[in-house]
Amino acid sequence: MPNNKSKPRPSRMSVYLYIPNIIGYIRILLNCYAFAICFSSKRLFAALYFLSFVCDAVDGWCARKFKQASTFGAVLDMVTDRISTACLLVILSQVYRPSLVFLSLLALDIASHWLQMYSSFLVGKASHKDVKDSSNWLFKLYYGNRMFMGYCCVACEVLYIALFLISSKHTENLMDVVVTTLKQGSPLSLLVAISLLGCSIKQVINIIQMKTAADACVLYDTEKKQKR
Repeated sequence: MPNNKSKPRPSRMSVYLYIPNIIGYIRILLNCYAFAICFSSKRLFAALYFLSFVCDAVDGWCARKFKQASTFGAVLDMVTDRISTACLLVILSQVYRPSLVFLSLLALDIASHWLQMYSSFLVGKASHKDVKDSSNWLFKLYYGNRMFMGYCCVACEVLYIALFLISSKHTENLMDVVVTTLKQGSPLSLLVAISLLGCSIKQVINIIQMKTAADACVLYDTEKKQKR
């Protein structure tokens, strides 16, 4: 007699309560409190912000370990990443001059990731990290090598946190602070130098990502018109 039993489908509420998604909610709470006290307690802010960033890797591990990967979790993860980084860049734009540097990085970060996410779903990809069809070696290396991707992402966040911690007053000149820090020859100088390199690579990748995603959208429009 055939077994017609099928695996029970997870309820809507159960997806919300996936372990990686719960970690995502904790990340949001950590960031909210961190930004609330960022100017009154810089070190605590840095610790909480970085803890939230570390949780980003933890929720990904939990999703794979417990087989709880979900579209909602992926979106929650990306939105949390983008908003937290955006908030920190806005704060840095108020601390350093020219503020346009950080506002430009904010715009590039959001635009490149949003375009990449949208273009991926447009062509039917399961993940925005699926870039096997890309012809750019750096772009493929970034999404294909977890260590390299981790270095670039961590470098960006560490650089932003370090710049916030070493700022002693508002309206400081960004270039003066960076050059002075690098000339000190201290462990902080080395940390800033390594982070600056990784962050620079990340911005180049963001530009490549934005251009690649835009090309995918244009190609979709072109092919759609040709089918009419």
